Amino acid sequence: MAISASDRTDHTRRPRRADAQQTHDRILAVANAVFTEHGADASLNEVAQRAGVGPGTLYRHFPTRQALLEALLSERFAELRDTARDLLDAPDTAEALTAWLRAFINHLTTYRGLSASVMDTLCDPESSLFASCQDMRESGGKLLTRAKQTGLVDVRVDEADLLALANAIAWVTERSPAHAGRGDNLLTLLGHGLWSR
Repeated sequence: MAISASDRTDHTRRPRRADAQQTHDRILAVANAVFTEHGADASLNEVAQRAGVGPGTLYRHFPTRQALLEALLSERFAELRDTARDLLDAPDTAEALTAWLRAFINHLTTYRGLSASVMDTLCDPESSLFASCQDMRESGGKLLTRAKQTGLVDVRVDEADLLALANAIAWVTERSPAHAGRGDNLLTLLGHGLWSR
């Protein structure tokens, strides 16, 4: 059967049918529970089974693991973007940057293994998560720029360095039981290393 031009329109721009939206929302809720229990690398088959859908239905809604993570994390990235924007007016530049880095690290430890996925995303413009990270990265970058302009942070520190270091703190606190509760202490040590002398 031939496909008409009107049938070729991008289905992602049309509103979902009510039943499709319910399925979409159910998959997201189950994925959040499964990733919370088992980490960001949890089985997508388990997500499908617990959501009561077949693998084909899951992949129609979320073609890749990255697409599923993007849907789960887009609101969190928006919160980080807004937090950075709010902190731009804070009088204490050091506290503002530290507060944003703490929020970033907390978001990265939402699911075990998420920090590795986000780090891969930050380095891969083709990733579906990359675009949703951009606003968050740019807003955090403005906090860093402000800190450098005031002489607080060494001018050699760039956005990629800062996010990589914060990501490293998230990774070690989720991977090492001995460091599980030491994120704030590690962040303080990172701050001492960042501030200009």
